[in-house]
Amino acid sequence: MPPTLASLVHHSALKLTVRAGEDRLDVPVRWAHVSELADPVPYMEGGELLLITALQLDAEDPEAMRRYVKRLAGAGVVGLGFAVGVNYDEIPGALVEAARDEGLPLLEVPRRTPFLAISKAVSAAIAADQYRSVTAGFAAQRELTKQALTGGPEGLLAALASQVDGWAALYDASGAVVATAPEWAGRRAARLTADVERLRERPAPASSVVGGSGTSDNDDRVELHSLGTGRRPRSALAVGTAAALGTAERYAVHSAIALLTLTTERSRSLQAAEQRIGAAVLRMLLAGEPEHARTVAGDLYGGLLDAPFRLIVAETVAVSSVRIAADAPTRVPSAAALAAAAAIDGDPLEALTEVVESAAARSGEAVLVVPERERLVVLAADGGAAVTACGEYAVALEAARTREQASTGDEDELVVGVSAPVGPIAAAAAYKQAEQALSVARRRGRMYVEHEQLASGSVLPLLADDAVRAFADGLLRPLYEHDATGRGDLVASLRAWLSRHGQWDAAAADLGVHRHTLRYRMRRVEEILGRSLDDPDVRMELWLALKATASAE
Repeated sequence: MPPTLASLVHHSALKLTVRAGEDRLDVPVRWAHVSELADPVPYMEGGELLLITALQLDAEDPEAMRRYVKRLAGAGVVGLGFAVGVNYDEIPGALVEAARDEGLPLLEVPRRTPFLAISKAVSAAIAADQYRSVTAGFAAQRELTKQALTGGPEGLLAALASQVDGWAALYDASGAVVATAPEWAGRRAARLTADVERLRERPAPASSVVGGSGTSDNDDRVELHSLGTGRRPRSALAVGTAAALGTAERYAVHSAIALLTLTTERSRSLQAAEQRIGAAVLRMLLAGEPEHARTVAGDLYGGLLDAPFRLIVAETVAVSSVRIAADAPTRVPSAAALAAAAAIDGDPLEALTEVVESAAARSGEAVLVVPERERLVVLAADGGAAVTACGEYAVALEAARTREQASTGDEDELVVGVSAPVGPIAAAAAYKQAEQALSVARRRGRMYVEHEQLASGSVLPLLADDAVRAFADGLLRPLYEHDATGRGDLVASLRAWLSRHGQWDAAAADLGVHRHTLRYRMRRVEEILGRSLDDPDVRMELWLALKATASAE
């Protein structure tokens, strides 16, 4: 610790005597300064031991000494050293009384002790304290490095919490707590999620201090530091202590930041290599070579192929090309997904990658993420955290989307298709399922569609496509033109007949006409279109065309 007035008093070579302020000798001394000015306060920073001989002071004037001492105490001067045997044989009573009234420590400096000796003693003690701090910092760095290599981030956090005599927590890119030390700090760390999210909005590296106001017994001082080398931090570190960090503790925190950055921020070359392995594994799976894929995957992705997985295909489309679905799902997104959706900045596919990888890292599961031209392909365990996070994130984005946003067309929007659970041998079929779900998502104006939803829903929403409507309009145009002349209601008659599965009496009753009239109208439909209504394919095309034009009306 830094030198104190008590340590100077106990210094055998200085021979200092305490004349006032005996109960305040434990305060640290930042420096020893000599000044004979009548008012040295403008040159003080606080924490100094001021050394004087009273060359320009009327030290026997009680009122002058009260003003002098009061200004020194107000400026943060921690003590006053008075040299006797120079201008005064002993410390004047007025100065002693003023120091006692103000509670300012007053030290008597004997004539044989030069001020330089006191300054050198203070300087040496400060240097020794700094050396101890640096030495302790290096020792902490070695211990933190050892824990990072043997115990991972959790071991490093435990060592850091011990070094700072407090607690530490690690957050992922979404602001969720990944690990804490000690365990009891988990609830405290969770309350800082909003502060971590605000920190993520600032360019890295960034830091902030929260708490420490002293308004409650649990109000500790917490430092937040971003981790990562990119423009946006990939994670964050929180360090909670009862008071501000000292030099040694500061060294420990900086070492932890560097080590956690190395731990959580993989090098670009390593990340690129893993990505190439993932792409190779995916190609082999799609080519129907699951055993070769398993060999290449090794320990990196091998666990994914031992249980059912899902394939996720995501891409971006212009907002203006997405039709807002009126029947959007009512699934309620989680708070974390809403926060991640609100924080989206830049490429939606990069944001989805961050969400999926963060969720997988938190749960300790493997996930294969492969950028593929203008889309993203993800292979993730069925029922795992990555698939869940992907769905919640897409739903959160969809919940935040508005019709006004869709009308601007100024930015790209995420669209995701998900396959059914499969094994490695059916990966190619799963990829096709995901693409089909992706296509349906685009057509329906959805951001997220699972393949199971295709069979459970209706085929009619698929007709809401410009190409389908153009076909329907072209097929039925002759009938609409005929009806426009007032020579019969062929379109309505055709719709009623098809809806009644060709039952003449039932369809005629619906129209309020005789069945012979309906037969005549159907013959006219065949003549105008040049198609036979006995052909089931023709009846199917006409029915779908009628449904497509009805949905557009």
